[in-house]
Amino acid sequence: MLTVYSEQHQSHDGLLEADGDGWAPSVECPDRANNVAAAMLERDFGEVIPPREYSDDKLTSVHDADYVDFLRHAWDEWIRHGETGSNAKPFVFVGSGMHHADSSSIHSKLGRYSFGTDAPIVAGSWKAIRRSAEVALTGSDLILEGERIAFSLCRPPGHHATRALCGGYCYLNNNALATQSLIDAGMKKVAILDVDYHHGNGTQSIFYERNDVLTISLHADPAVEYPYFLGFSDEYGAGPGEGFNRNYPLPFGTDWEAYSHALDDAISHVREFSPAAIIIALGLDTFAGDPTTYFEILAEDYISLGQRVGALGLPTLIILEGGYAVDAIGNNTANFTQGVLS
Repeated sequence: MLTVYSEQHQSHDGLLEADGDGWAPSVECPDRANNVAAAMLERDFGEVIPPREYSDDKLTSVHDADYVDFLRHAWDEWIRHGETGSNAKPFVFVGSGMHHADSSSIHSKLGRYSFGTDAPIVAGSWKAIRRSAEVALTGSDLILEGERIAFSLCRPPGHHATRALCGGYCYLNNNALATQSLIDAGMKKVAILDVDYHHGNGTQSIFYERNDVLTISLHADPAVEYPYFLGFSDEYGAGPGEGFNRNYPLPFGTDWEAYSHALDDAISHVREFSPAAIIIALGLDTFAGDPTTYFEILAEDYISLGQRVGALGLPTLIILEGGYAVDAIGNNTANFTQGVLS
């Protein structure tokens, strides 16, 4: 198995997120990816390779061109505006009746292209964001070139990013980019199985009206958990995509026994869809020791999760998403990989 990884994610550092009455260091930090990379090497799953470079056409196959342009230039515009804060983040958002949403101010752009304050931009963000997308796209190319299993070690993550909105630590939707690349190369059908603790709202929204991509997400119930406004069980897709989106909202305290029942049902839908390949949006924040979440999945359970994915026998691209128990994320990722390969 090949793992795609770039040290350039390190430039996306010093992020701040809301914490009570102030701001605190974000749990989405470089050590997440560093520890996964170290674990993959220690467990000797195969060669770790750098990503290839891709043109903007790949990015705009999924995202609006003006949004990509915003991400590229946001930090420079922040500085030109005279701001001195280390994190560029919105404080006002577009609401109903705001007719001039195309204001040119960097503050208006931050609000126009974000759905929350949890995707700040720092000086090195764009380099890391673009490279993370290229890590995912390289993984899709490896699958197209005949690799049965590949791992794209992406940071920042991507599954909350929509066509033109960042949020939830996500800027470009790595899963969607990789999926679209497979479709553009001739695959007729691709499945995305998102096992992050949080619903992949961005991925769902991008493919919601399409029937060539099956999107499935197992996650904490959005009635009580982020992203709150999407990820309910009655969201099946629309138009040509009706029936091609499946959500499994699960309660706080979900353990492996309950999770595995939902997973087995999800996998039955994958088998019925009969895709040419599957993309796994691998979030490790379902872990019982994650400081930010409320599931009870244990380290050894990730082996079982991987085994169920591997049993599908499909060309499989694994893309790293969340997971904020920094000391455990490497082992948990490696356990999942062990299961897939077994």
